Amino acid sequence: MATTSGKIRPGQGGPGRGASTDSASLFAGAALMLSGPLSILLGVTGIAQDTLFSPPGYVYRFDLTAWGWLHLAIGLALVVAGLGILAGRSWGRGAGIAVAGVSLITQFMFIPYYPVWSIVVMVLDLVIVWALSRFHTAAPGGR
Repeated sequence: MATTSGKIRPGQGGPGRGASTDSASLFAGAALMLSGPLSILLGVTGIAQDTLFSPPGYVYRFDLTAWGWLHLAIGLALVVAGLGILAGRSWGRGAGIAVAGVSLITQFMFIPYYPVWSIVVMVLDLVIVWALSRFHTAAPGGR
């Protein structure tokens, strides 16, 4: 009679978990938990109509309050995706890639308003997309 140790092998999800979490996924989840609050702070600053941002003459010029709400919503979505990845949920990886991609695009469009912040968050979002979309294989003996 074979005995099992009850341990979960790498590449297998735990109880109620659809996907395993490897080191790149853990990094991406933590990075999403950083990018999300940064976008939330940016959004709150825009909603409060702070004088931090100066609207330039730009093709994609929106009202700063609209930008604020957009960044707030994306920031909340980034946090939810980060929590999903860190919890090992199967939907976390796809949601993280999608939301980080949307964040990357909005940060690109926000460069004229606050360039250094936008470029830093764009690099973070790019690293998140890379970490989540890299080829993921199960460990030997896993399913």
